[in-house]
Amino acid sequence: MYRVFEALDELVTIVEEARGVPMTSSCVVPRGDMLELLDDVRDALPAEVDDAQDVLDKRDQLIHTARSEAEKTVSEANAEADRAVGEAQAHAERILAEAQARAEQMMADAHAEAERMVAAGQAEFQNLTDRSRAESERMIQAGRDAYDRAIDEGRGEQARLVSQTEVVQAAHAESARIVDEAHAEADKQRADCDAYVDGKLAEFSELLATTLRTVDSGRNHLRAPSTMAPGRSSTLYDFQP
Repeated sequence: MYRVFEALDELVTIVEEARGVPMTSSCVVPRGDMLELLDDVRDALPAEVDDAQDVLDKRDQLIHTARSEAEKTVSEANAEADRAVGEAQAHAERILAEAQARAEQMMADAHAEAERMVAAGQAEFQNLTDRSRAESERMIQAGRDAYDRAIDEGRGEQARLVSQTEVVQAAHAESARIVDEAHAEADKQRADCDAYVDGKLAEFSELLATTLRTVDSGRNHLRAPSTMAPGRSSTLYDFQP
């Protein structure tokens, strides 16, 4: 191919340097040199064309081989992708089934724990109520007894003082004071009893509120797996008392 370009360059040079024919655009060139160069071009072209054809044939063979390899690779990649997708789907379904089983077990445990806590709370409430009622009745009875004793003492003191003219006024005042103290003591004991009962009921109310929050948390987390993407791991429940 180099000889072809070289011969063509020489032909161009000969034409450019040829002597022109007056009054025309023609020129006079050496016939022998031109024919020799044209023979060189004619002789060089077949070999160059054959080489170019060999290159084209080799290129087509390489392209065909590459296309076959590419199709084989794509086919194998598609098969591997299908297998991987199938395994991933099976794994995701297995994980989802296990998560659902764990969720059902945790929900059952939460229900059982809630029922146990409610039963325990009811028993504690009943116990507190019984003890509060007994304590209230005891304190009320103690207040009544103290009130009755104070009244009896006041009446005895009043009867004793009535016989003494000079101390009758003082006896009335003392009797009224004793009666007022008895009333104040009875009111104090009744207020203490009410405060004790209210405190116990507040403790039981907090216990029931904690139990309800635990049950609500379990129910809310039970709904969470239905929106979770397959294969994605997550803590299903985190009960906080």
